[in-house]
Amino acid sequence: MRLLMIGDIVGKVGQDTLRTYLPELRQTYQPDVVVVNGENAAINGRGITRDIYRGFLSLGIDCVTMGNHTWGQSEIFDFIEDEERIIRPANYPEGTPGRGYTIISTTKGKVVIINLMGRTYAASSLDCPFRTADNILNRISGNPYILVDMHAETTSEKQALTWYLDGRVSAVVGTHTHVQTADERILPKGTGYLTDIGMTGPYNGVIGMEVDAVVRRFVTQLPVRFEVSKEGFMLQGVLIDFDTSNKRTKKMKRIRIDNDRPWLN
Repeated sequence: MRLLMIGDIVGKVGQDTLRTYLPELRQTYQPDVVVVNGENAAINGRGITRDIYRGFLSLGIDCVTMGNHTWGQSEIFDFIEDEERIIRPANYPEGTPGRGYTIISTTKGKVVIINLMGRTYAASSLDCPFRTADNILNRISGNPYILVDMHAETTSEKQALTWYLDGRVSAVVGTHTHVQTADERILPKGTGYLTDIGMTGPYNGVIGMEVDAVVRRFVTQLPVRFEVSKEGFMLQGVLIDFDTSNKRTKKMKRIRIDNDRPWLN
């Protein structure tokens, strides 16, 4: 079983880059499941619209995960309840619209995608992601492949969750910080881990935003309106091979394409 997850799609550049390179990624790596994080996919980099979501599905995306900008576009309330292939963090309070995990059926077995969000330096009012993961795993029957998208600020919270789930899920990968890390590994009980899979969007920006505005904010400490950069392109993600016998990670490969590397690595 091979899964490709592509990091946070940011704005129109991210959408266009995904559309350009996904066919080549499919042809080269032949993934059985493709997942993207879409919480920054809207033109202004916050949230997702119905048209963008449907566009992802038309590309053959199997699941769209979200995060702290889930509600960035008000129209999401019109479709998130009805769509099984878009998931928001499962540790939002009970009664929040949408679902926190979904099950994808493939010819090689079922794949459960779980979306969680960290609380450190972020939304401290959220339910505990550790206990939420326990509750979901207790509800899952059979022996599926399980991927967790941990949308969180800190490396420590992502690492701690992975150690907590080691041997109980196939892999835990991080999103949100938009900077791909180089620490992919397989924990002792077989769970794959990567702190952050990176982002897909403008290459010449600060985590996807226009450089000048972000620098001005740091220098002046005054409120500044951030706009999504339109300079350059990048696509980042991770390719994971799962062992069919025990549903654990067998191999991980970071994916990185950008202006300096306009080819598959």
